[in-house]
Amino acid sequence: MRSAAAVEPPLASGEKLIRVGHSPDPDDAFMFHALANDKIPTPGYRFTHDLVDIETLNRRALEGTDLLELTAVSLHGMAHLTDKYAICNCGASMGDGYGPRVVARQPWTVDDLRGKRIAVPGTLTTAFLSLKLILGDDFEYEVRPFDTMLDVVEAGEFDAGLVIHEGQLTYPDQGLHLVVDTGVWFQEQTGLPLPLGCNAIRKDLGAETVNEVTAILKQSIQYGLEHRAEALEYAAKWGRGLDDARNDEFVEMYVNDWTLDFGDRGRAAVRELLKRGYEAGVIPEPAEVEFVG
Repeated sequence: MRSAAAVEPPLASGEKLIRVGHSPDPDDAFMFHALANDKIPTPGYRFTHDLVDIETLNRRALEGTDLLELTAVSLHGMAHLTDKYAICNCGASMGDGYGPRVVARQPWTVDDLRGKRIAVPGTLTTAFLSLKLILGDDFEYEVRPFDTMLDVVEAGEFDAGLVIHEGQLTYPDQGLHLVVDTGVWFQEQTGLPLPLGCNAIRKDLGAETVNEVTAILKQSIQYGLEHRAEALEYAAKWGRGLDDARNDEFVEMYVNDWTLDFGDRGRAAVRELLKRGYEAGVIPEPAEVEFVG
């Protein structure tokens, strides 16, 4: 995958640079395989890729000092970015009856988490917003890198950990127990899937560029789905601890029909999540998001 930090030849006349930010995990790699490896045409555009964790992408967009043209953000983070970014109608990570999981060394219930110290992957992640909706303020937390979450819980540094990415599948390998699946909880509460992440595009690029770049993103996702074995092989490079079967399972969880199009139900889920976040006091202002493409 080409990095934005790599030396690039000068842009051709009329060519536009689109810097893409996304997480170094299998589902994002699967989604961007075609775009990163020149499997589809991108006339008029050159894409480069920054691979960093989702909380860093949230913070970078929020700080606004060097706004990526196209970036993965959490839906929680998106609530703070509606002045700068719109949501691409493709590229969703949707937990349809599953999602980030809280795990512990003991087989606890949700009530056992109250007052406990929980490691979280970032306070702008949708995982954190979901945990706040479940527990309110009745827990202590500290941010730790997402890929160390299982280790710090296993080592006893925290009572529990809020797990995203491939840790949602691998936590039993370290003798940990599921306490609550936030996607299951959200669906029980609302009847809707839990919208975790999206691809956001800068509004100031103009309608033509926004629509063309979103269409290219959708082509990349479609290519992966139509060339699954090829895209899975590429995605496996970022599957920390996942064998081929679990790499396939994880990608299927978060790259699917929801990823091609939020649809009416997916857009309703986004609005319901952000409304509940505001009503709970986690999101400071009502968030009116715009979908494009």
